[in-house]
Amino acid sequence: MKRRSFLTASTCAAATFTLGSSSMAETGWPRSVPNADGRETILTAPPKRIVSTSVTLAGSLLAIGAPLIATATTVRGDFFGQWEHVAEEQGVEKLWRAGSVDLEAVWSYAPDLILVSATGADSVVAQRAALEEIAPVLVIDYGALDWTGLAQLLGQAIGHETQAQAMLTDFETQLQTMRTRLQLPEGLTNIVSYNGPGAPNPVARANGVHGRLLSALGFSLEDPPINWQSANVPPAADFIRSAYEHLTELTAQTTFVLSGTDEDAQRLLDDPILSNLPSVQLGQVYGLGANSFRIDYYSASEIVSNIAQRFGRS
Repeated sequence: MKRRSFLTASTCAAATFTLGSSSMAETGWPRSVPNADGRETILTAPPKRIVSTSVTLAGSLLAIGAPLIATATTVRGDFFGQWEHVAEEQGVEKLWRAGSVDLEAVWSYAPDLILVSATGADSVVAQRAALEEIAPVLVIDYGALDWTGLAQLLGQAIGHETQAQAMLTDFETQLQTMRTRLQLPEGLTNIVSYNGPGAPNPVARANGVHGRLLSALGFSLEDPPINWQSANVPPAADFIRSAYEHLTELTAQTTFVLSGTDEDAQRLLDDPILSNLPSVQLGQVYGLGANSFRIDYYSASEIVSNIAQRFGRS
């Protein structure tokens, strides 16, 4: 079987999204950085004090060694669990909870670059003009990229191209090395965000970021039909938003539960409606990891580590 690189699709995405900026590393400073809305942000020098108004962007910033001094949190006031320890070690401050805005707090950190998400629950793009009175603002559509493309884009924007590429190359090397040490179950594999009856139960697409990660480790992904998603909701790149009833049609011999531990996997195993699934019959239902919902360098590394512990050759 041809070995598949996890970075192939994301590299193309980054090149498309940063059209016109691929030579930024060569042109030095000042540099013009494209925003998600088509505007340009001029940075006169590499930023030394970055504030992120999006918790989702923070993990990628930390992974490339960016000078992140403060970031927004989840709605509960937390950092993401996969990089919480890194943020605490580096003294990153909590800016505000997702859904809130405190311009005075941003002023107090005296940033020289402010990052804003173009969409999502943590977007404060409506406050862009006010934030631009404090420091240059860069608007990023993280939904248009997977984590590798996002890391490349951020690296180009802040002058950390070398750090971003080194991180991605190291991850790819670890991924391919780990693949040779795994003894995987036979047959197809799927990834389910199991929520039970009365709620959507998204199923990962084979070419989504989660599917590609498992494929790079040697799993063969079951790809859910697009028509499992409601006709009035366009399919996402990574998951088909499936109704609970469609889960009975899954055929894979192995199931991973998104954002799940083995306790969450046990709930699926105990679901009487799903008792005839091949993966349930074989007892091959596993948690993908508590932090596996949002993939960045840290959560991807956690997933790989967890799979290595479970399926590593003895």
